Amino acid sequence: MESFVKEFEQLKIPPKEIKRVTNNFSNKPIGSGGFGQGDPEFWREIIMLSRYSHENLISLLGFCDKAGEKILVYELASNGSLDRYLSSPDLITWEQRIKICLGAGAAHAGTSLPS
Repeated sequence: MESFVKEFEQLKIPPKEIKRVTNNFSNKPIGSGGFGQGDPEFWREIIMLSRYSHENLISLLGFCDKAGEKILVYELASNGSLDRYLSSPDLITWEQRIKICLGAGAAHAGTSLPS
């Protein structure tokens, strides 16, 4: 496990730094994630998000796995999260939804779609 963790060493953020930039978690947007608090899910999310990039996916900036805390730090989604748009029929059209899905799938496969 230690060699596995070393692969992602550049993404580690000390808990003290996270507390400092969030004013001890008091003034920044904080969300809850889907990794379910377990080690396998936590590391799976780190692996997936560190390897894929797409204009419709927010980037993983770093993580903290110290003192019983598992924290993932993402770039700010200034327009809100994609799940909010996908779950509301009034925010985006079905054509936009399909383009997002196809684009994300193409990014996962390492290909690009024609415009």
